[in-house]
Amino acid sequence: MNNSLLDTTGLTDTETEAFEATYQALKEEFRVEVPGYIDFQLEQFEALNHHKAVNLRDVFAIKNQCGDSYLLFVDMDTYHATPKQNPEHYTEYQPWALAYLKRNFGRVFIRTETIIDKIREIIFPVELDFKEDKPFSDRFYVLTDDKRKTELAMTQEFRDAMMAIKETDFVVEIFEHTLIIGNRKPITPQNSLYLADFVARLAELKC
Repeated sequence: MNNSLLDTTGLTDTETEAFEATYQALKEEFRVEVPGYIDFQLEQFEALNHHKAVNLRDVFAIKNQCGDSYLLFVDMDTYHATPKQNPEHYTEYQPWALAYLKRNFGRVFIRTETIIDKIREIIFPVELDFKEDKPFSDRFYVLTDDKRKTELAMTQEFRDAMMAIKETDFVVEIFEHTLIIGNRKPITPQNSLYLADFVARLAELKC
């Protein structure tokens, strides 16, 4: 393996092994390249704004003839209050995947019924149900700032891609044409590949 492709600065041996195993698994499953600099504008996503800092450590482009999608290795810097109220700083390393969408969704937040997350009503004031797709609506809680725009953008093909995800512990947020998905779990092959698989499916919908 070419270790120069991964930034392992400051990682423990266990974390380094997890990063490397994830990268190897990603290469076996997809055609992967390390892209040049891309400003993903992650600051626009509420799901990532509950930390002191969010930093991109590594980015991998998942190549597709219809358009690239991306797997991101993200450093989540945060503080944890101790019983004595002395804040302790720590860093979590998480996988997030990103895709650019053909349609403009407005602002959308999607979670399964089993995940707990803070939702700002000002940003996501409208809950959206699809009466014609009861299985989807039964499984997912969809909030949007523009019900009509999201209804038009969230096609049956998109909902089918969502339903194809076997896991339940993830959150999806969309800002207009950009989607991110994450599960707030550590970077491991299993945690990362299903996120990558989902955004790769979405890239095919752009054809």
